[in-house]
Amino acid sequence: MRNRTIGTDPATRRDVSVLSLGAMRFGSATDEATSFAVLDRYVEAGGNFIDTSDNYAFWHDGSQGGQSEELLGRWRRSRGIGDEITIATKLGARPLAPGTGYIDNPEGLSAKVIRESAERSRERLGLDRLPLLYAHIEDPRVELRETVEGFAELVAEGTVGLLGVSNHWAWRVERARSIAAAAGLPGYEVLQYRHTYLRPRADLPGQLSQDGDHGLVGADLLSYVREHPQLTMVAYSPLIAGGYTRADKPLDAAFDHAGTPARLAVLRQIAAETGATANQVVLAWLIGGEVPILPLVGASSVAQLEESLAAVDLDLTEDQRTRLDAAH
Repeated sequence: MRNRTIGTDPATRRDVSVLSLGAMRFGSATDEATSFAVLDRYVEAGGNFIDTSDNYAFWHDGSQGGQSEELLGRWRRSRGIGDEITIATKLGARPLAPGTGYIDNPEGLSAKVIRESAERSRERLGLDRLPLLYAHIEDPRVELRETVEGFAELVAEGTVGLLGVSNHWAWRVERARSIAAAAGLPGYEVLQYRHTYLRPRADLPGQLSQDGDHGLVGADLLSYVREHPQLTMVAYSPLIAGGYTRADKPLDAAFDHAGTPARLAVLRQIAAETGATANQVVLAWLIGGEVPILPLVGASSVAQLEESLAAVDLDLTEDQRTRLDAAH
């Protein structure tokens, strides 16, 4: 397994696997035995970067979430897992009441919520310090300064290590980082967004904004990370829920445009040349790009995980990368 350092402060930075394992469905849609088997195999292969959230998976049973963190806590205790595994979690999108969701009733990013939610996550995971904590979704009701200071207080107290941000407009990420820098406070260093090889339409409204989907990696975010190499980009849903390889998983409307067939054609050519699957080519393209990106993959079976693990050792040639990048 290859590693990459995330973060800049020697006190909080971490060496993590270039392939992150998503635990969103563990403890809910994926049963405990299967979840444990996938986690065990990931660690056996050298993986050490696991992703969850305090709201996973509230939609499975109409709860407020927490099942994934609870399962990871049980797994950690049963396996004697310590600080060698980086477990990243998120807060801000947990429903405030059962039967609601992050669109109509999110917990938000006030200083009070940040403190209380982080404490609940630490208890569920069985951690004294959360290695990486993300702001999951935007909270326009709260001043950014309050959010920045709320996260920074936990870092200062030692209960949180690195800070990250997900599903925010690029301008709000930059503004929050500027507020933190001006005050001498720790800011967001890891960005987690939806990203894959296919390019999604940017003209469709998102769940939380009529202006679009601020969970997507766009040109502004890519250029931002390119100009700030100390930042880390983590890509969630890189395999678009099986859309590259499964006939029963059609592509969603975001990819219904003229550029998709050309990119799919080149992707399939490269897969044939390398003897790899389309999924593996996508993951290798992300990991080894000029702007390196850490893909975050889910797995509901060990076999699915094995396919993703094999992508770490797939080195695309310069010509193959050029052809993949140029397709449009």
